[in-house]
Amino acid sequence: MSAAPSRSAVVTGAGTGIGRAVARALLADGWGVTLVGRRLAPLLEAASVDAGPHADALAVPADVTDAAGVETVFSAHVARFGRLDLLVNNAGSFGTAADVGELSPDDWQAVLAVNVTGAVLCAGAAFRQMSAQTPPGGRIVNNASVSAQSPRPRSVAYTTTKHAISGLSKSIELDGRAHEITCTQLDIGNVRTGLLDGIVGEGALQADGSRLVEPTMEADPLARLLVHVANLPLGVSVPHLTVTAAGMPLIGRG
Repeated sequence: MSAAPSRSAVVTGAGTGIGRAVARALLADGWGVTLVGRRLAPLLEAASVDAGPHADALAVPADVTDAAGVETVFSAHVARFGRLDLLVNNAGSFGTAADVGELSPDDWQAVLAVNVTGAVLCAGAAFRQMSAQTPPGGRIVNNASVSAQSPRPRSVAYTTTKHAISGLSKSIELDGRAHEITCTQLDIGNVRTGLLDGIVGEGALQADGSRLVEPTMEADPLARLLVHVANLPLGVSVPHLTVTAAGMPLIGRG
């Protein structure tokens, strides 16, 4: 029987896209990983290798907006791996394209629940575990998106919630000092995923009303970068990272 991995992580939104790539990259690097998402089947697929399920992967279907469900995730993770070294807070939703005058209360609440409440619940559970374990410490990575820096047109719900992640990340970094917990706000632009397809389609709406086919990048290089950050000593903090497809309209957007 192989030894348990010395490092372990929880990755939310792990069944598809960026979360899937990150979970698989961590597993390949020798981490124990709990993959979290609403549907079990994509989690099991993401955790699979040629011979079947990865020995160091745990798939836990859960809704990150449900406090009791989040606590179950982290309890299951610690029961399996003994401690928690990394949370990748990745689950997110773009919601309905709208300006603030068009945004319905229900659409706003749906995006707020996943992008902010879910992130806060998962970060809180991770923070409690990381501060209580022996030795204490860990790293939290929050996927904020480049929309935390600059909005797309008609993206008020997504943009507002991603700006909230900036405040969450800074608060974790500050309050985590006493517990050797660091936090990275990861602002990502134009990774080729299902969520991005829904935004850019055949051309992303620009500030001048035109549409532009924007450059995109694969998720795997981003995942490798995140693994590198995760492997840094806890004495090294990376408060903010921006990673975009080269040439996408972020600098100069609008």
